[in-house]
Amino acid sequence: MSNAKTITIKDVMTKSVISVDASMTINETAKMMEDAKVGAVIIMEKNFPIGIVTDRDFAVKVAAHAYEISTSIKQIMSSPLLSINSDESVRNAADLMFERGVRKLPVLEDDKVVGMITATDIVNLLAVSVEEDIRDMYFHSVAKIYSNYSPYN
Repeated sequence: MSNAKTITIKDVMTKSVISVDASMTINETAKMMEDAKVGAVIIMEKNFPIGIVTDRDFAVKVAAHAYEISTSIKQIMSSPLLSINSDESVRNAADLMFERGVRKLPVLEDDKVVGMITATDIVNLLAVSVEEDIRDMYFHSVAKIYSNYSPYN
């Protein structure tokens, strides 16, 4: 395995991503996600990605607001779409996911969705990393988390 600092998102991302038109309903989108066995879909409008809906959105937003299943999927999507480029490092993706509190991050190139990187992808990468890479990633993460509490900032 190559150095964890240089592994790019394209090396670990899921390349098959489901997208749905913004005109679809909550029910239609949920059925599509179930059929495809995915935890997130990209919401498109005029062939442009405008948001994301995850299985968590169904559990939290739909239930909390008692939306009808015929409601537009746009009502529960997260927007604007937070994304990352496939040439970025996995470490940058992990940092962005941590900072924004997300578990799924669409990968875009020239405004086109080319993949998705998830927290699970990063954990799977850790599972096959060598000890030196794991130690480096751990110390990077700890330093980042505790930098907010440093008296030197």
